[in-house]
Amino acid sequence: MSSQVRGRPAEILLAEDNDADARLTRMALDDGKIANTLHHVRDGVEALDYLFRRPPYESAERPDLVLLDLNMPRKDGREVLAAMKADADLHTIPVVVLTTSAAETDVLESYGLNANCYVTKPVDLDAFVKIVQSVQEFWLTIVRLPE
Repeated sequence: MSSQVRGRPAEILLAEDNDADARLTRMALDDGKIANTLHHVRDGVEALDYLFRRPPYESAERPDLVLLDLNMPRKDGREVLAAMKADADLHTIPVVVLTTSAAETDVLESYGLNANCYVTKPVDLDAFVKIVQSVQEFWLTIVRLPE
């Protein structure tokens, strides 16, 4: 099954500092039913450089979906989310906060910064894979995204 994103593979940006979680996310997305290209950055500074196409990401594709960890070095996910939603070109990109934090303050703050949804990473491997694939399917096949 191919992506519903303008007849091409979906562009997904994963901002995640934990390499094990990034590998699991990549595996879940690869095993899913939607063709995608996953771009992985390891901290908030790299995420913003990618999104704003600053070096070394000048030729980066605009993501159709951002999977954003909250607790990253240099700039955290909250700062990335705030910058995205304040930018006229980026504010329509759906942002899924995918984090280990279940703290109510993090949930409220993320939605206050206009996150599109908040998902707490489960510890169970199978549950993690199912959640990532559900997020992928919902945002890239069910929801209509702006062109």
